[in-house]
Amino acid sequence: MFTELVFTVAGEEVERWSDALLEAGALSVEAEDADADSPDEQAIFGEPGEPVPVAAWARTRLRALLEASDDPAAMLGFAGEQCGLPCPSFTLRPIADQDWVRLTQAQFEPIPVGPRLLIAPSWHLEAVRPKAEGAQLIMLDPGLAFGTGSHPTTRMCLEWLDSHLEPGQSLIDYGCGSGILAIAAARLGADPVYAIDIDPQALVSTRDNALANGVSLQIMAAESARPEPASVVVANILANPLRLLAPLLSSLVRPGGSLVLAGLLERQADELCALYPQIALEVVARREGWACLAGVRR
Repeated sequence: MFTELVFTVAGEEVERWSDALLEAGALSVEAEDADADSPDEQAIFGEPGEPVPVAAWARTRLRALLEASDDPAAMLGFAGEQCGLPCPSFTLRPIADQDWVRLTQAQFEPIPVGPRLLIAPSWHLEAVRPKAEGAQLIMLDPGLAFGTGSHPTTRMCLEWLDSHLEPGQSLIDYGCGSGILAIAAARLGADPVYAIDIDPQALVSTRDNALANGVSLQIMAAESARPEPASVVVANILANPLRLLAPLLSSLVRPGGSLVLAGLLERQADELCALYPQIALEVVARREGWACLAGVRR
């Protein structure tokens, strides 16, 4: 058994309380917006290259996980002394010991994508293999790099590939993350397939996932020599990098080839389209406030 200690603090106190609780012996400390799902809910995460909207939630709820044998009041008092803050009121909640691995795995279910693709974590493979019905089965476990197929932006890119990619077309996945889009393209018959990322960990994840799925990818760091322009270029990153990389990404698409962009919000679509004058971009999919753009190079 464990005990969860829950209390609310001002945003500027979060870091001091978290550090002090961990020093006092808390197993973990989780922070969340105390005003979530209300008119006062705040977004605090910005895109790379842009300022963070706010440094912390104005009212932040802290959840500290303690051993059942710990004295929550004494621990909170010690933490308050360490950070020089008065002890707030708190609540306690018992938490039973559970099979945390199984609970985590239960969050990731197989994801069918159109008639040609089925994404599944390794622990579901044997169950879904007989039901694949001719679809390309891709094994992908959650890891350090972005991309399991569950996020709306990844899903929209996969759906575009399922509907449009033809065998023998060349493809560049710029900002490959876990490699899911590059792997899907290779399984659908694209050749060659280049997977490019600025993050070394993403390149390691892509290499491991490609090996696990039995596909051959050309895996490259972003600073490496550019590949030849491809039939299809897909970039599932974020709006600000898509702005900055517009000339590069446009140049990677051969005349008559297709560019697919995701990672942008619906309200950012018109601005992004205007930054790619060589590509006839348009919104081809929308999901949960996100947009996917695609178009052919003129």
